[in-house]
Amino acid sequence: MSEPRTDKTDKPDELAGTEQPFVQHLMELRDRMIRAVIAVGIAAAVLAFYPGPGALYDLMAAPLVASLPKGATLIATNVISPFVVPIKILFMTAFMIALPVVLYQVWAFVAPGLYAHEKKLVMPLVISSTLLFFVGVAFSYFVVFKQVFHFIQSFAPKSITAAPDIEEYLNFVIGMFLAFGLAFEVPIAVILLVRMGVLTVAQLRQYRGYFWVVAAIGTALVTPPDAGSMIMLLGVVGSLYEVGIIAAQVFLKATKAPDDTDTEVAKP
Repeated sequence: MSEPRTDKTDKPDELAGTEQPFVQHLMELRDRMIRAVIAVGIAAAVLAFYPGPGALYDLMAAPLVASLPKGATLIATNVISPFVVPIKILFMTAFMIALPVVLYQVWAFVAPGLYAHEKKLVMPLVISSTLLFFVGVAFSYFVVFKQVFHFIQSFAPKSITAAPDIEEYLNFVIGMFLAFGLAFEVPIAVILLVRMGVLTVAQLRQYRGYFWVVAAIGTALVTPPDAGSMIMLLGVVGSLYEVGIIAAQVFLKATKAPDDTDTEVAKP
């Protein structure tokens, strides 16, 4: 005897009631993006009054100017560069100052969908990733720039007068800031890989040699052509990898779900 057919109209509509929450999520995302933009705008407005775009540019160019021969200066090959470049530096600095607010808005948007043990992980990672990025930028500005520019000028023949273009210098600075800022995020990446189950702490130790090879290739690509800056960045990245392994063990224990009994932290 055949089973009675089930009328399709009796099945619940899987999409019923999902439109309004989705719209609310979009509205919340819009509001948080607006708050992040406002934070950057406020920081930019303050910086525009003090110290001003010109002073910010002079501060950014100080490491290069200090390495140039006496009397040499940077030049602008584009008519609007003297206006555009300082404004770009102004907004870049404003974004970095407002970065904690921007990351907090991201955190506040995703937090309601996380479990309690996952929330323990996200906020410390937001704070630590911000601090590590700032440390990477500072390391690039105060340590790497001085050595790189001195190395480059030491190879310049005396018959050549150095006059770097300000737009090219800005691109160089942004690239170095991103390279070193992201390099200092290695511990965060290690923690996330372990917490998401992609790798274990034991595997991270096992693949340590491969990491050093990849890190050496990466640092050679992103750093200027001098051995000093490459060795410094490679040493920093390698040290942060070891710090990330230790931190991953701590975070794995601190953010373990109440019923997560299958995940074990590998012993050293």
